[in-house]
Amino acid sequence: MSSPSSAVPHLWAVVPAGGAGTRLWPLSRRHEPKFLRDLTGSGRSLLQATHDRLAPLVEDRFLVVTGAAHRDAVVGQLDGLDPAAVLAEPSPRDSMAAIGLAAALLEQRDPDAVMGSFAADHVITDEPGFRAAVTEAAEVARGDRLVTIGIEPTFASTAFGYLQVGPALPGSGGYQVEAFVEKPTEEVARGYLASGRYRWNAGMFVVRPTVLLDLLARWHPDFARDLRALAAGGTDGLQDRLARGWEALPRIALDHAVAEPAADEGVVATVPGSFGWDDVGDFDSLATLLPEPADGPRVIGDQALVTALGTTGLVVPAAGRVVAVVGLEDVVVVDTPDALLVTTRERAQEVKQVVARLVAQGRADLT
Repeated sequence: MSSPSSAVPHLWAVVPAGGAGTRLWPLSRRHEPKFLRDLTGSGRSLLQATHDRLAPLVEDRFLVVTGAAHRDAVVGQLDGLDPAAVLAEPSPRDSMAAIGLAAALLEQRDPDAVMGSFAADHVITDEPGFRAAVTEAAEVARGDRLVTIGIEPTFASTAFGYLQVGPALPGSGGYQVEAFVEKPTEEVARGYLASGRYRWNAGMFVVRPTVLLDLLARWHPDFARDLRALAAGGTDGLQDRLARGWEALPRIALDHAVAEPAADEGVVATVPGSFGWDDVGDFDSLATLLPEPADGPRVIGDQALVTALGTTGLVVPAAGRVVAVVGLEDVVVVDTPDALLVTTRERAQEVKQVVARLVAQGRADLT
């Protein structure tokens, strides 16, 4: 088995870079979604950080799938990557179409390929631990299984889906996945943690491209056929073929299209991941990723613009003006040039409803 610190032969990184991150509005917008932003103060956007941690494993073997509106920005941020490796989907069709297109291209390009799909907007700590898990997952995937990296849960989260872990697979570091389960109630999540048999589903899948497409063909034969037809001829003329055929593809997530039914048939495995992971799903989770100050709220941006008295939470002075907050606990204040958000960390998940209401009011320009 390859060393976790070295490149894994024939391993390709597929990076879906989509979504508007509506729970992080108004910091994340359709024209500048969260994966293009530096949300942790590292000096690198979430997309760039994703590339950086995968490069030691795959070298230059990347395919990034993003929306047509963001392709130029993605190419600009990944200036060391061949622009031909950045695929532009004409419209969002959910993860199965994006990842499936990459699989269909890799099926032709590299018969020995193993692909790992890793979202562009996640934050991971302990990068050596992450790379070790991916390396092990690639080995398990060579046995024609769909492999997911199951994150060891650290609290009873109701914001993540879970996977139920079954028996160990002989001769490998993997375990059978018995089932995928949706986001639970807090009581159910506490039971999952107490059982020790459940892990967070981070949506990281490692699989041979042909295996993924053949599994898709079992439940969605037309979908698999159309993806392979779109990829015929490789990247030459691909955008023209996408313009003609993309909108006809189903809008469905990989989890629902393949992973869940495949788990029911016993062909899905998981490799444990004990590294820190967060999908930065809202301002509450974002706040937990930032260093806790000795006094006052966490701040993204210019600390000098924030005056806080008796206040905890998160403040983002993105408009460049002074923000003063007095006597509020676990508050979230996000100040941008055209919109101001004030909420609490407890209700941060509801920010998505604000975006939906703005759209309904004809104010999509603010989203």
